[in-house]
Amino acid sequence: MMRKEVPLSMPDIGDRERHAVMAVLKSRWLSLGPVVFNFEKKMAEYVGVKYAVAVNSGTSGLHLVVRGLGLSPGDEVITTPFSFVASANCLLFERVRPVFVDIDPLTLNLDCNCLKDKINGKTRGILPVHVFGHPADMVSIVEIALEHGLTVIEDACEAIGSEYHGKKVGSESAAAVFAFYPNKQITTGEGGVILTNREDLAGLCRSMRNQGRDEGSGWYDHGRLGYNYRMDEMSAALGCAQLSRITEILDKRAVIAAKYGHKLKHLDGVTVPYVAPGIKMSWFVYVVRLAPGIDRDEVMRRLSQKGIGCRAYFQPIHLQPFYRQMFGYKPGDFPVTEAVAASTLALPFHNNLSEEDIDYVVDSLGDILGR
Repeated sequence: MMRKEVPLSMPDIGDRERHAVMAVLKSRWLSLGPVVFNFEKKMAEYVGVKYAVAVNSGTSGLHLVVRGLGLSPGDEVITTPFSFVASANCLLFERVRPVFVDIDPLTLNLDCNCLKDKINGKTRGILPVHVFGHPADMVSIVEIALEHGLTVIEDACEAIGSEYHGKKVGSESAAAVFAFYPNKQITTGEGGVILTNREDLAGLCRSMRNQGRDEGSGWYDHGRLGYNYRMDEMSAALGCAQLSRITEILDKRAVIAAKYGHKLKHLDGVTVPYVAPGIKMSWFVYVVRLAPGIDRDEVMRRLSQKGIGCRAYFQPIHLQPFYRQMFGYKPGDFPVTEAVAASTLALPFHNNLSEEDIDYVVDSLGDILGR
């Protein structure tokens, strides 16, 4: 088999995106201009909420939401240990304690059956993560939150366009955050956006992203502690162009995921991603699971030798060194998360992955597993 180079991810940038960015570069506005506001308007319309606040990353967006909701030291928020570390770190930024619950072994999202056991007098919210683009069980999460007077913050950074029972993720919580890193479904280079129906929260987040300035205040007038979390005009222009293609992009990714699923289902030792009933998936990455007894790291090493990009998605947050030091977590605390994390393998996945590349990946994986 002839060696090929197949990268793990790749942004889908065309003439529409290049023209949009060049138009900004020819204008007088590179920051704090009209394109950011246009991107916010389009994002709010797409998700179906009243307000959008563009920021320089999904992590920044999550931080502003936590702070804007008034969460403070001593409070606790229930979340998942199977995610990118930012979904828990955003709580630590404000000295809020992330309280982990184990995950559902099929959807890989937090297990709602475990939620109520972790609720106590310090609990202020639930922060579900729509892992890999598969929506969490928002019906159950919202129901539990209402019952106990808790706030729901959605980490939808991997899930733009995903739907559960006909509702877009990001539309049913106090606030949701999307992210647009180059490996995401759509990209702004670096960037994120906060979505909410709460005018007060949107206003606070706008102020805090811009050094604590209030709307209409002077450049050196700062009403509160703030940060430089602004999105620039070039990133917003790229985002507008990408968002105008969102249906095309999500369709492309769905087709590629379906091809992978068809070609991989006959490989012994490989489990393809699960999609629950009532879910419309927005495919962020394509992550398979290898059977117990297969050395996942050795498989990755051999795929890399063949030029195939791959990665273990994710490492358990509770076993990151500083979480173990800070909270005393140890192996065995969340067994489903740990078993899943030891078996996951992200395969190359992007909008324009060719069928020839898919075949090369699948054939190479089959060859490695066969040995």
